[in-house]
Amino acid sequence: MLQNKKGSWKVSLVALMLVLALSVVAACGNKNSSEPADNSPVVATYEGGTVTQNQFDKELANMLFFYPSYQQMIEMDEFRQYFIKQQIAYLYLEDKATDDAKKEGKKEAEDQMAAIKKQVGDDEFKKMLEAQKLSEQDVLNYMTRIMTVVADYNAKVTDEQMKAQFEKDKNNMTTASVRHILIGFTDPEGKERKKEDALKLAQDVQARLKKGEDFAKLAKEYSEDPGSKENGGLYEDAAVGQWVEQFRDAALTLTLNEISDPVETSYGYHVMKVEKRTEKTFDTLTDDEKKQIRSTVASEEMNKFMDAELKKIVKDEDIKLPAVKKEEDKQDDSTSTEGDKSQESDKSTDADKSQDTNKQESTDKQTDEKPADDKK
Repeated sequence: MLQNKKGSWKVSLVALMLVLALSVVAACGNKNSSEPADNSPVVATYEGGTVTQNQFDKELANMLFFYPSYQQMIEMDEFRQYFIKQQIAYLYLEDKATDDAKKEGKKEAEDQMAAIKKQVGDDEFKKMLEAQKLSEQDVLNYMTRIMTVVADYNAKVTDEQMKAQFEKDKNNMTTASVRHILIGFTDPEGKERKKEDALKLAQDVQARLKKGEDFAKLAKEYSEDPGSKENGGLYEDAAVGQWVEQFRDAALTLTLNEISDPVETSYGYHVMKVEKRTEKTFDTLTDDEKKQIRSTVASEEMNKFMDAELKKIVKDEDIKLPAVKKEEDKQDDSTSTEGDKSQESDKSTDADKSQDTNKQESTDKQTDEKPADDKK
């Protein structure tokens, strides 16, 4: 609840390296003599290599292994064009990475693979592989490539870049202890509530709090935020950057221990009280926070490469992905097939009729001859 939501699929795809690096491909540039020869057509050419149709299909399968919900998107031409450029970027950058980055990327991928298998269980992991027709080595190669690029970009981030990024993000890294009571735009039964009715209820709660009633008690009674209701409406020492904009801004600016006017967000109206607020300084950052900042800088540098440098190593005309058949085309193919079957059926029927006619003529002839035989 209250978390800020964002993301187009473009952002999600570029951020995949962060998802893998912070949580938990057949490597198309790597040759394996035990693998069968790839005779599929080349669909993209770039400075230093090519991508075949089989390699691209396997890249999509690896992506779907982590994001099954993207199944429908892979039929979008725009998505596929963007995705193959991302594939080329990782291939190109993996090849340029230092030996230390490659070593670190391989170890990180192995660790993450083990964590994934432990989390989902061996049977479920096997099903996930089978669903995309992948081997465990396929996924490990894919993860190794991504982790290698992550390690290489992380290693290039300077202290000056990290400090500059911290200055941009320090408000979001501020922590606060905030109590709030949410009156939502839908009631607990899921029925839509008019905005003016929600505001009236929030103002009533605000008035009672200002008269001195216990905040925690009223939160348990009236708040419609399941994430904090049972805790007396309290989010304790939480990073404000995770919250929706209006709630975050209030947490950063409200006078400590004063009852706020109702604050409107997409969830409803919040009556808030900030009990504590701690601003971060660079020298007090934890190792995890520094890692997060480093990853943010690395991700932005990767985005710059995708936006500015990638087009220098691969041109749009060098990508020749086959168009995905639209639904109406599939229906036309189906209609055509049914028409062919119908024609075959008509031919079969005509042949059957001809055979029946011949049989009938033969039968009639035999019938005409029988009386003469009887007379003999």
